Amino acid sequence: MSVKMSTSSPEAVKKLLENMQTDLRSLSMECKKKFPPVKEAAESGIVKIKTIAARNTDILAALKENSSEVVQPFLMGCGTKEPKITQMCLAAIQRLMSHEVVSEAAAGNIINMLWQLMENGLEELKLLQTVLVLLTTNTVVHDEVLSKAIVLCFRLHFTKDNITNNTAAATVRQVVTVVFERMVAEDEKCKGLTEEPPVVLGNSNRRSVSTLRPSAKDAYMLFQDLCQLVNADAPYWLVGMTEMTRTFGLELLESVLNDFPEVFLQHQEFSFLLKERVCPLVIKLFSPNIKFRQGSCSSASSPAPVEKPYFPICMRLLRVVSVLIKHFYSLLVTECEIFLSLLVKFLDGEKPQWLRAVAVESVHRLCVQPHLLRSFCQSYDMKQHSTKVFRDIVNALGSFIQSLFNLPNTGSTSSTSTTAAGSVSGSQASGQGGPGVACQGGGLTTQAAFEYRGTWIPLMNVSVQGSAKATYLEMLDKVEPPSIPEGYAMSVAFSALLDLVRGITMMIDRERAKEEQETAVREEAEPVNSTQSENNQQEPMAHEVWEEMVNACWCGLLAALSLLLDASTDEAATENILKAELSMASLCGRLGLVTPRDAFITAICKASLPPHYTLTILSSNTTNLSNKVYSIQGQSVQMVSPSSESHQQVVAVGQPLAAQPQGTVVLTAKNIQCMRTLLNLAHCHGAYLGTSWQLVLATLQHLVWILGLKPAVGGVLKPGRAVEGPSTVLTTAVMTDLPVISNILSKLFESSQYLDDVSLHHLINALCSLSMEAMEMAYGNSKEPSLFAVAKLLETGLVNMDRIEILWRPLTAHLLEVCQHPNSRMREWGAEAITALIKAGLSYKHELPLSQNQRLQLLLLNPLKELSNVLHTDIRQKQLECVLQILQNQGDGLGPGWPLVLGVIGAIRNDQGESLIRTAFQCLQLVVTDFLPTMPCMCLQIVVDVASSFGLQNQELNISLTSIGLLWNISDYFFQRGETITEELEREEAVLLKQAQEKGEPLNRPFHPAPPFDCLWLCLYAKLGELCVDPRPAVRKSAGQTMFSTIAAHGTLLQPPTWNIVVWKVLFLLLDCVRKSSTTADKEKIESGGGNILIHHSRDTAEKQWAETWVLTLAGVARIFNTRRYLLQNLGDFYKAWEVLLDHIQSAALSKNNEVSLAALKSFQEILQLVTPVKDLDKPDAIGAVDIPPVLMESLQISGPGRPLVRSDSLAERLAQRYVAQLQLPPPGEEQDDCTLWWSAWNTWYWIGTECTRPPSGGNNKLAFVPSQPFLTALIQIFPALYQHIAGGFSMDDLKKLRVILHGAVSVPISSDASPFILPSYTEAVLTSLQEAVLTALDVLQKVICVGSENLQVMYPAIFEQLLLFVEFSCKPPQYGKMETKHVTNAKYNQAEWVALNYVPFAERSLEVVVDLYYKTACHKAIINEKVLQNIIKTLRIPLGLKYACPAESTCKLAVSSLLKVLSIGLPVARQQASSGKFDTMWPELANAFEDFLFTKSAPPDNLSIQEFQKNEAVDVEVVQLISTEILPFANIIPKDFMSRIMSMLNKGSIHSQSSSFTEAEMDIRMREEFSKVCFETLLQFSFSNKVSTPQEGYISRMALSVLLQRAQDVLRRYVEDERLGGCCPLPRQQVTEIIFVLKAISTLLDSLKKTQPENVDGNVWAQVIALYPTLVECITCSSPKVSSALKDALGPFKDFMQPPVSKVQNGES
Repeated sequence: MSVKMSTSSPEAVKKLLENMQTDLRSLSMECKKKFPPVKEAAESGIVKIKTIAARNTDILAALKENSSEVVQPFLMGCGTKEPKITQMCLAAIQRLMSHEVVSEAAAGNIINMLWQLMENGLEELKLLQTVLVLLTTNTVVHDEVLSKAIVLCFRLHFTKDNITNNTAAATVRQVVTVVFERMVAEDEKCKGLTEEPPVVLGNSNRRSVSTLRPSAKDAYMLFQDLCQLVNADAPYWLVGMTEMTRTFGLELLESVLNDFPEVFLQHQEFSFLLKERVCPLVIKLFSPNIKFRQGSCSSASSPAPVEKPYFPICMRLLRVVSVLIKHFYSLLVTECEIFLSLLVKFLDGEKPQWLRAVAVESVHRLCVQPHLLRSFCQSYDMKQHSTKVFRDIVNALGSFIQSLFNLPNTGSTSSTSTTAAGSVSGSQASGQGGPGVACQGGGLTTQAAFEYRGTWIPLMNVSVQGSAKATYLEMLDKVEPPSIPEGYAMSVAFSALLDLVRGITMMIDRERAKEEQETAVREEAEPVNSTQSENNQQEPMAHEVWEEMVNACWCGLLAALSLLLDASTDEAATENILKAELSMASLCGRLGLVTPRDAFITAICKASLPPHYTLTILSSNTTNLSNKVYSIQGQSVQMVSPSSESHQQVVAVGQPLAAQPQGTVVLTAKNIQCMRTLLNLAHCHGAYLGTSWQLVLATLQHLVWILGLKPAVGGVLKPGRAVEGPSTVLTTAVMTDLPVISNILSKLFESSQYLDDVSLHHLINALCSLSMEAMEMAYGNSKEPSLFAVAKLLETGLVNMDRIEILWRPLTAHLLEVCQHPNSRMREWGAEAITALIKAGLSYKHELPLSQNQRLQLLLLNPLKELSNVLHTDIRQKQLECVLQILQNQGDGLGPGWPLVLGVIGAIRNDQGESLIRTAFQCLQLVVTDFLPTMPCMCLQIVVDVASSFGLQNQELNISLTSIGLLWNISDYFFQRGETITEELEREEAVLLKQAQEKGEPLNRPFHPAPPFDCLWLCLYAKLGELCVDPRPAVRKSAGQTMFSTIAAHGTLLQPPTWNIVVWKVLFLLLDCVRKSSTTADKEKIESGGGNILIHHSRDTAEKQWAETWVLTLAGVARIFNTRRYLLQNLGDFYKAWEVLLDHIQSAALSKNNEVSLAALKSFQEILQLVTPVKDLDKPDAIGAVDIPPVLMESLQISGPGRPLVRSDSLAERLAQRYVAQLQLPPPGEEQDDCTLWWSAWNTWYWIGTECTRPPSGGNNKLAFVPSQPFLTALIQIFPALYQHIAGGFSMDDLKKLRVILHGAVSVPISSDASPFILPSYTEAVLTSLQEAVLTALDVLQKVICVGSENLQVMYPAIFEQLLLFVEFSCKPPQYGKMETKHVTNAKYNQAEWVALNYVPFAERSLEVVVDLYYKTACHKAIINEKVLQNIIKTLRIPLGLKYACPAESTCKLAVSSLLKVLSIGLPVARQQASSGKFDTMWPELANAFEDFLFTKSAPPDNLSIQEFQKNEAVDVEVVQLISTEILPFANIIPKDFMSRIMSMLNKGSIHSQSSSFTEAEMDIRMREEFSKVCFETLLQFSFSNKVSTPQEGYISRMALSVLLQRAQDVLRRYVEDERLGGCCPLPRQQVTEIIFVLKAISTLLDSLKKTQPENVDGNVWAQVIALYPTLVECITCSSPKVSSALKDALGPFKDFMQPPVSKVQNGES
């Protein structure tokens, strides 16, 4: 408008007129000579102007009307072709134009004139200037004129003159712009008018432009022809073009498209051109670039060589494409897809460097337009069967960057191809520090660059953030491809990436914020349900696009960014990359895209850690990324892991957090920078991290570890020194950073209180799994563990105490696992954390106080209980310290928490060491002393359990013993508070019972049917019972005493039915356990009892110690049975209990331990009530009236270990009442019951006896067990007492059983080391107490039989039989199995040998008993029938037969005297019963006995004194006298065989009974002359007695005599013979002796014959006697004086036969 004003103002018009006239004058002057026509025209022109000025007011309009004429002179001037004139004319014409006074026709003429000048090559610059002025100052030029003007400019563009060319080019550009500007102006003008709907163009008629307005038509024609020209086709409108370049055409196309997009968008004709002409053209022109592969030579076989890409065209095409995509994307969806795909292909590594550079610039242009990218995503990536364009672009960028780090391809035209990857030309290396030098000096200021695996790429500042300023796309003047400086392409690609990320994130965030705002507004305005339906329609669309965008681009972005991050050596670049990764991670988190979020976070994490740092969580998380190469549309996108070669400033050296020590690792400044980004991410975007908390925290943990930060109180990390110390080195730069990092870390976890519950859970889970890894790593590793996670769990727990409930379980569950870790430091922190949290939780002021919120209280205490399962002492120590603090601070308010707390105190185990148990015990003592009354009664049972568990621990004996004392105190508490406890427990019980019934389950309580208070007692007893079988003797003893005392003292409080449980579930159970333990106890010797305590030999093996326990227990139980017998007998199953008790007594009695077995018998005696009752004097006065059993009295006086039990009178009275009731006499029906009890006892006794006297089967005597003498004695001593109870039914079978046991007992040997205490010295003939007992038992029996009925007497023979067996022991000691026994004198004391007892006194005593008994019973029918006498004789025959060989001399003597005594009574009875035949078998036995004794096979010992021999002979004589008085006189009623044997015996005795071993001197005495004599006399007396009643007897005696005489004859003859043969040698002594005997016998016979009545002597005898005489005479020659003397005596009496006596004659007559 201002121009208009200036040109049309009156002054301007005036000036114009003046100038024109001046111009015309000058023209006229110039042409005066040469060109007269021109001169004339000029002059007429002056006139014309003046005329117009004068006539018209609107001078300019008038001028315009007449412009053809006004211009004419100047046109003619130009026609002269004179430069000066031409220039002047052109200037004038321009002035006219600038005042807009040129009409259309004039303009046409001007153009034609200019065309001629152009063809003549004159004033080219002026021409251009003129055209430009013409077209810009007015709009009169249209159609052909316009086209001619434009062609003119084009033609000038292709002259030889450079300046002209350039000016023409500029002019063309301006002209083209003008054409389109006119069209835009035209459209503006017509906007107001009613627009006709545009007619759709038919494709066939390209030139149908009738619908367009003039300017539009010009523009259309121009654009169409530009397309034609670029395509190398003839133009339709620009007629006259001779030459054209594609580069110029493309530039023009680009400027039109870029400057006037609305033209194409508003006019369909133009959009048609775009679609139909421009796009195919571009695609066609791109083809050489597409086909070209750098370095590939065209092979001969290919039809045509591949056209090489041409930089100027290619670059311009890319510019066109950029414009097309930017402005006409919506019109050209399909075409853009193709363009973009091409663009992606141009980034390919095989393309020339310059092509890739311009392509990357083009991509950058797209990247700064996020909305465009969003459209791509919507139009392509989200459509099925469509190219994923957006994804490809991003991936291509990534691949592009990656390819730059690979070695540059050869064959590239760019200058960089000369530089190999690792080396840089000298100038560069020195100037930029080069890759080798970079940053190592630290002081150098270095150029920002990327370096990766030896490839160093500098980073240039290519554009301002958010704008794509291209360098090579602007090189329109270059024809040859430019050389691309190193790093340029990388820098552009880098900017593109950053812009892409920034754009997308900002766009999505804006859209999300807007959407949230709208939603909020809608929700306020409308009810909920309607908004939901709307949201459902709108939201997903937007969300889907965002998600698709992220999903499409994240892989490529991540690959590129991680590589760049790894390669970056510049802090600012690193910061930008990290920002990009951070914003992507945050965006993915907000959109809920887990995988990409985790991937970006992983990348940051990896970058924070030292290179090649092994971190499982990161590698496992990216295995899906790093282990595969993404192949996207032919682009390979490789994930990179950080390489170690980046040349970074090292700021810290530390230990890696790894299971195996791996030396040190280095942290660079970049690592710290990344760490700060990570902290920033966690702090600001924590809510979106979800599961990736794990990645973040894992990384932070490792960094914290490397930097040596250690947790302090409350879990805050402080810079501390690692245990390893020197391995961590920090520069001062980091040292100043550390407190800041530590602070941010704490803030990070403090801010967890602002996270929502879900995010908080993610955080907790991540910390837990991180901690799990730290634990894994610390296994089997003495290194200090990483405590980061544990410390932060604690910190998080403490700041979230207000909502502790939601995170308590996962938090504590994990910390509990930490507490079980083998690494002590780790455990310690786990315990620290958990106890701190529990204490904080209990003391925190919750909204609802804990006293009202029991659930929460139990929840808080629960982990404390769980800690009990941890085996480590240090943890338990912390736990118990915590309990102690809780007891001291919150003890009164524990309420329902008591079971938990008690559980913790009681969860002690033996492997936990003394100090721990001591601490726990302190807690228990505190509880028992202070808190029993405040806790619920249902917990009392737990207290009992806990106290007993301290008794059972084996670390600290004193605690065990003290805890037994505590149990006594607890029992006191029960006793004192009995009534209150009962009430409360019964209330509890009722509630529980109701609950159980509702569920339809039985009530689950130990000892259930008993009342609850009784159950409490039963639990106490049961626990004491457990302690009674503790491995330690002292504990067992103490517990046993306490238990039996407690039962005695407080047992009265139990209901009678409960006693049933006491007996079965407590006492018998205990007996079972003790029995089992005792039988399996170890027999190894225990050297000392800990410390220097010596152990007595009777307790030096576990077995012996258990024996003591067994003894105590059995005694205790037996005592209870004894004292409470009447109470127990009313229980119903007393008989069964009695049986079980007997079974226990039996197994104890049969135990291989003497102490136990003996004690068992004592208990046996006790339950048979064999103990002597307490005397009246000893009973206490208080309960004197009542007959309380002695044991109870004892326990009342000694109540409990070490302290008296104070009792009130009322209790004593109650006790008394109870006992009076219990101890009344048994009802009458019980006698019979008792009988079964006693018989049961008898069976037990019998079984014990049988088992213990049964000899061992094996041959190995050393190991055999042989019962002790005291035991056997006690066993046998029980019998008499037991027998009193069972005498009534005692049968013959029972007697048999008894005999077996008595016999067995006596046969048992004793061990050599015990023998001195049991055996009397061998010389004393004394019975052992066992033998006494055996005889007593039999005595008791026979006394009862004696006074008993007739049928009892049948037992006599059995008794005799048994006694006689005992008698035999004197000669044949009993054999005990196959055991070898030694005689006591041969046994060595220190060897385990078995010594046979000296049975002689016992056998002798038995014999005496036999004799006495036989005296009493000889006439009993049973004795006669059972041939007792025969048996006695048979038995006595053994010692009698042995005579001198008898083990004891006394035995033989006693045997003889006993025989004589027995016979003196027995023979009369035998004679009496002779007819009955009952004694028939006795006679031969008697004969044998006589014969064995009188003619013993054993020689008298050498050392037998003469006196002794004479005594023995006297005994022999006594026997013969018995025969002569008791037998011979009754020969008529005695069997003949017997008599004949007696006779032959006398006969034998009379002849010869000498022993062969005497000295010559003793010969006379030792010949048993007296005995021979008596025999002979008896024989003769019997022979010649007139009492011979039968011829038989007479015959016997005669026969005897004749045998005697015959024998004498033989001996004498043999003697004479031997004497003669022997010559001077003396005969053997025996023969001499024999002859002497014979001679003496002969003299005796002769004496007898003298005395006898002659009629009693048989004639044969005489004959034989006389026949002896000659033989005697022959003996006279003998040399032995002794024989001579005897011969003298023998021959002497023959004088009486010298004359035949008268009687002989008479006899002969008769």
